[in-house]
Amino acid sequence: MKVINTNRKASFDYFLLDRYEAGIVLTGTEIKSIRMNGLNLKDTYVRISNDMQVYVVNMHISHYKFGNQFNHDETRERKLLLHKKEIRKIKDEVAQQHLTIVPTKIYFKDGRVKLEIATAKGKKNYDKRESEKERDSNREIAKALKNY
Repeated sequence: MKVINTNRKASFDYFLLDRYEAGIVLTGTEIKSIRMNGLNLKDTYVRISNDMQVYVVNMHISHYKFGNQFNHDETRERKLLLHKKEIRKIKDEVAQQHLTIVPTKIYFKDGRVKLEIATAKGKKNYDKRESEKERDSNREIAKALKNY
């Protein structure tokens, strides 16, 4: 598994709960651009339509520089490939617990591009400060142990 890009902002803004692995329907120039690190997950989210289709919205894949007239739209909605049971489970969680679905990382697995999505609950400002304090204290402990 080779990680291409991670959405570090997601873990800062949300409490990440259940994680799922989804395939993505991409065109040829999109794959080539991803292989050249032309991908950005910032401000990306996932939505489920009424007919049980899952789409990733606002995922920016830059133009492939050798793609000429066959290049893709950079921020088009891309369909995600999940099992129907997983889609139902995610849809129920989102509806009942008022959660959102955010992509956390994108990677290659056996030559195919996979997107890890997570159901997430939004953090308040005081939660963000608390997690920042915890991260700083863990860093200090690690530094003290290393110097000891």
